[in-house]
Amino acid sequence: MAAVLDNPPLWRRALPLLRGFDVPLLCAIALLCGAGLLAMYSSGYDHGTRFVDHGRNMLLAGAILFVVAQVPPQTLMKFAVPVYVAGVALLLGVEFFGIVKKGAQRWINVGIVIQPSEILKIATPLMLAWWFQKREGQVQPLDFSVAFALLAVPVLLIMHQPDLGTAILVAAAGLSVIFFAGLPWRLIAPPVLLGLAGVFLLVWFADDLCREGVRWVVLREYQQQRVCTLMDPTRDPLGKGFHILQGMIAIGSGGVFGKGFMQGTQTHLEFIPERTTDFIFAAYSEEFGLLGNAFLIVSFVLLILRGLAIALDAPTLFSRLLAGAVTLIFFTYAFVNMGMVSGMLPVVGVPLPFVSYGGTAMVTLGMGLGILMSIAKSKRLLQT
Repeated sequence: MAAVLDNPPLWRRALPLLRGFDVPLLCAIALLCGAGLLAMYSSGYDHGTRFVDHGRNMLLAGAILFVVAQVPPQTLMKFAVPVYVAGVALLLGVEFFGIVKKGAQRWINVGIVIQPSEILKIATPLMLAWWFQKREGQVQPLDFSVAFALLAVPVLLIMHQPDLGTAILVAAAGLSVIFFAGLPWRLIAPPVLLGLAGVFLLVWFADDLCREGVRWVVLREYQQQRVCTLMDPTRDPLGKGFHILQGMIAIGSGGVFGKGFMQGTQTHLEFIPERTTDFIFAAYSEEFGLLGNAFLIVSFVLLILRGLAIALDAPTLFSRLLAGAVTLIFFTYAFVNMGMVSGMLPVVGVPLPFVSYGGTAMVTLGMGLGILMSIAKSKRLLQT
């Protein structure tokens, strides 16, 4: 009997590791993973090993989630500065020793080829949350200036690669930390109003600004073309406007109920470009229709609401800021991807979480979810 008690089965020894996991968050993740596997099988079954690789990436993200969830938030805070400094150093390494693919210099070989900008999606909010935790109760305007400087360094380096999509995600994560830390509305309102005015003027004078030969000094040429294509995709329907037009056709042709699993004509006749990565939402919409989109959006809303609830109940300022920022990363991912595929935002190359193919992005998602789970566990264990 003593031998039995001293050597409990493996599943009993694993139970303490699972204690405190947030069940509603796991349910939202399961719903999104299920939708992602369905969409990937349909759009990528004849695309090499995309479906198998997507499943493998999900399992890898799940393993990372499990491991990171075991790390207490206090320990995560200790890693904030080293991870941020290492990430920025790798971005500087990309500037000098980076690998160029498809006209962009975003990768570096450190024994394995990695994309350092992905690290900064987590490292930047981690660093900013650490900064405001250190200044808790005594935050001054100068502290916000330092925070903006810490955010500007990786964002500018990523934009220079160029990688506007990842720069937007890093900026959104960092700005959410600064906002949750108590940035005054008098500093938020002017840039927001200025941005809205800029969008209005852009739409009003689109014909003049997008004429042949007109160059915008604030954007690279390809970025300018993406904005102009958004204003009028039909100006180059077989070239720069092809992606947006085919995405809109696929979404519209799905109707309310969709064409059915594996029945998408736009998808399987290969009219949708990048149908397993950036534009997989168009393939999903064609086959599952408005009802399928509603299911996907509700699943994202559940994930985001649960993440914000975890942030609200977090025991420390660092945990609250980090959980809020990580949650808004998922919102930004989903909002930007669905917006660009449906023709409401410029095409910037942002994947749809759990649905689009991509190993590096899936690892980042696993880390983010692991951080949320770690914060949720710390609250539950503190209560018990």
